[in-house]
Amino acid sequence: MKKLLLIFCAIAPLLSFGQANKLYRQAVRATDLNEKLNLLDQAITLEPDHLDAYFLRAITKNDIGDYSGAIVDYSKIILNKPDADSYFNRGNSRFSLKDLVGAKNDYEKAYELDPSFIDALYSLACVKYDLEDYKNAIADFDKVLRIAPNFPNVYMLRAACYKALDKPKKALEDYTLAIYISPDANTFYNRGVFYMDINYYAKANRDLTKSIRLNSNNTFAHFYRGASFLLLGKYTEAVDDFNNALALDALDFDALLGLALTYFKMNNFEKATENLNKAKAILNPNKDLEPSEVFENTYWQQNQYYFFINNIKALENSIKN
Repeated sequence: MKKLLLIFCAIAPLLSFGQANKLYRQAVRATDLNEKLNLLDQAITLEPDHLDAYFLRAITKNDIGDYSGAIVDYSKIILNKPDADSYFNRGNSRFSLKDLVGAKNDYEKAYELDPSFIDALYSLACVKYDLEDYKNAIADFDKVLRIAPNFPNVYMLRAACYKALDKPKKALEDYTLAIYISPDANTFYNRGVFYMDINYYAKANRDLTKSIRLNSNNTFAHFYRGASFLLLGKYTEAVDDFNNALALDALDFDALLGLALTYFKMNNFEKATENLNKAKAILNPNKDLEPSEVFENTYWQQNQYYFFINNIKALENSIKN
């Protein structure tokens, strides 16, 4: 009997592992995420070291928004058998939880384990950008472009880094390269917004017009082109664009302020006042902000400060009088 018992004990784990694999294969085929999780839970209960089941369960948890649970499962794999994919995916889950430093560390480890893992390198560059580590982000974007030189998003992100480092010529070169590779609504829009930032309003207007022709549903493109028209003194066109922006987003307070400023320039004080009050109602619904705080998060105060302050004060004075 002892001998038979020993044989039985040796076979039982193999049977459990086989059943765990069967459940795992069912989970791979399952399309319902809750069913997939249930099958993987059963597989892991039967075989606690089934790392493939942990990996698939982590992906599934990530897909349903359980990022913390996904991190736990990826960490189980990393503790037992670290690999680039697990570090990379854990980095994605950490990024979703806004743990940028944790994501950066995981992307670095993934790239260290697999220097050909370009997605890990790209994600590492992006998270460095988000952490405002612009110089090192540029260095990583450079590496990405040496491997894959035809991705416009990489040029635009590197351009944003150069812009943050106050290197407008470098930024403009990258925005232009992105357009050369892919002359679409997005690339023209991004260069147009950049031209607005450096006060090249006519060039901004041309790029934004091209962007709108390719995609007329971009609220921000209409707003920025409206702002360029206003700053170029083309008030009728500015009104049209701000109204187009509001048709796409009725709560666009920057577009309402743009209308207020434009109508003020057109000496239509009634409409200027009406749109100013609408903007204030959105920006300060509870009327609990100080007058100096109401506009501090608007495009106009942050990017066109003197133009905005001088004209908005003049408009408010005309209302009082």
